[in-house]
This record gives sequence, structure tokens and C-alpha cells, in this order.
Amino acid sequence: MRGTLALVLTAAMTSPAFAASGPFVSLKNTNFIVLLAFLLFVGVLVYLKVPSLLGGMLDKRAEGIKSELDEARALREEAQTILASYERKMTEVKEQADKIVAAAREEAAEAAELAKVDLEKSIARRIAAAEDQIASAEASAVRDVRDQAILIATAVAADVISKQMTAEQGNALIDAAIDEVNTKLH
Repeated sequence: MRGTLALVLTAAMTSPAFAASGPFVSLKNTNFIVLLAFLLFVGVLVYLKVPSLLGGMLDKRAEGIKSELDEARALREEAQTILASYERKMTEVKEQADKIVAAAREEAAEAAELAKVDLEKSIARRIAAAEDQIASAEASAVRDVRDQAILIATAVAADVISKQMTAEQGNALIDAAIDEVNTKLH
């Protein structure tokens, strides 16, 4: 406190007021008038409690800033919570997507294996059908050849018999065949 008082006195003594001519405390000295006006102004400010009003406004402003900072911290924490939640959800979705892809690959492999088995069965059925057709065609060809052989043999036998047999022998054979048919039918 002594240091500030000494500083104020030193400053006052070196001021231009002491450089002015004439007494300092006089209404003719402009520096004294300015000093009185300044002191009166400061007195009015103190009387009207302007410093406390300014302090109150500054305190309000500080409280407003503090509340905004608190709100910002709360919003930041909430945002971090939401971000963590979304990251967890993203991880879960990625895991689900990986599971879906793995399941799809397994299903595709199973479908390919099933298609391979079905194709082998289809090929086996077609081969069996082709072998059946070949056997049927072979049997038909053998039957056709046998029928042709029978027709040719019958024609040759008829030709040989007709050349060697007389009309009486032919009539006797016809009568015997008619009697045999009658006995078998009745």
C-alpha cells in the first residue's frame, strides 16, 4: 500500500498540473477543473452503483458462458455416447453381414452339390433310357429278321412242298388240318 501511495504521489508531482503557473487549487486552473470533473464523474458512478452493476453483468455473462460450457460438455458426452452406440451397431451389422455372406456361400455350395447330384442322376436316367431304346430297337430288329426268316422259310417250304407234292397229297393235308381244327375248337 505504501508503494502505491508513493507511486501516486510521484505521478501527481510530475503531472503537467504542477508545471502550470499559479496555484493548483484554483478555478482558473483547467487541470484542477478537469480533476474535479473526473472525481465528480467517478463519484456519480459509485453513487449509482455502476461498478456493482458492471460486476453483476459480468457475473451474469460468466454464468451464461459457464452454463453454455456445461451444456456443450453434456452435448459432447451425449454425442460420444451416440457415436459409441452407432459404432457398436455398425460392428453388429458388419458381423451380421459376414454371417449372411457365409450362410449364402454355404447355401451356394450345397446348391451346387445338389445340382451336381441331380445332373448325375439325370445323366444316368438318360443313359438307361438310351440303353432301353437300344435294347428295344435290337429286339425289334431281331423280331423283324426272324419274321422275315419265317416268311422266307415258309415261302421256300411252300415252294418245295408244292414242287414235291401232288394234288391228292395236298387235299389230304388240307382235310387233316380241318379235322384237327374241328377237334381243337370243340
